[in-house]
Amino acid sequence: MMLARPGTLLLRWLLLMLVGGLLLQGYFALRIAMMRVSLPASTTVQRTELARIALDPQLPFHWSQERLGHAELPDNLRRAVIASEDAGFVSHGGVEWAALRQAWQRNQAAEARTERLNERRQASAERRHKPAPDPVEPKVVGGSTITQQLAKNLFLSGERNFLRKGQELVIALMLEALLDKSRILDIYLNSVEWGNGVFGAGAAAPHYFGRPAASLSLAQAATLAVLLPSPKRYGQNIASGFIRGRASLIARRSGAVAIPRD
Repeated sequence: MMLARPGTLLLRWLLLMLVGGLLLQGYFALRIAMMRVSLPASTTVQRTELARIALDPQLPFHWSQERLGHAELPDNLRRAVIASEDAGFVSHGGVEWAALRQAWQRNQAAEARTERLNERRQASAERRHKPAPDPVEPKVVGGSTITQQLAKNLFLSGERNFLRKGQELVIALMLEALLDKSRILDIYLNSVEWGNGVFGAGAAAPHYFGRPAASLSLAQAATLAVLLPSPKRYGQNIASGFIRGRASLIARRSGAVAIPRD
């Protein structure tokens, strides 16, 4: 029996990878198309978080999620979230390329500064004959739109690499092609994390303010919007000076924000 040449084997593997990649994109597209008529039952981020809570005996088990229809999501929450997270949401095509490029440049500079800092700390420890300190991690900034955040939450892990980022961009473009802006925002508000075991506006409004999302005031909606970048940390004290000040700014900005209409 003749063995396939290395070049032939490589070509076969490349074709298999290509077919597998296309099938995966088809799966994502089908899942997104189904979201035109029904909200997703869960997201990858939610399932990961549920497993983390369930498997850690030191964490009190708490899980809250309530999916809301379009009419149950107030416009002041839509405006506040857009003002806080993605001011160009209504007009962009899913990706803000300029913001993405700026974030990449800032992250590269932050990594370079952190690397130099770690080298100095390492050298200082060696001179003093002390154990090496834990390395400092660079502060990473994001340039993701609401559509990109939804793409990541729905299907992807939280790891940072070029392959995952590329897949996020592809899914974001699929979302924009297959769903309208209003539907994308509704799915985002119903699935995004708002604290430990708290997902979606339907759970966040009663958790923090003891009222349904439909009756949130502008100030309360702005407060929820402020929590989104780091809900586990910011949600511990929503009455802090930082949260109140940031919420006041978001509330003022909300008046000039356009929201998508059906």
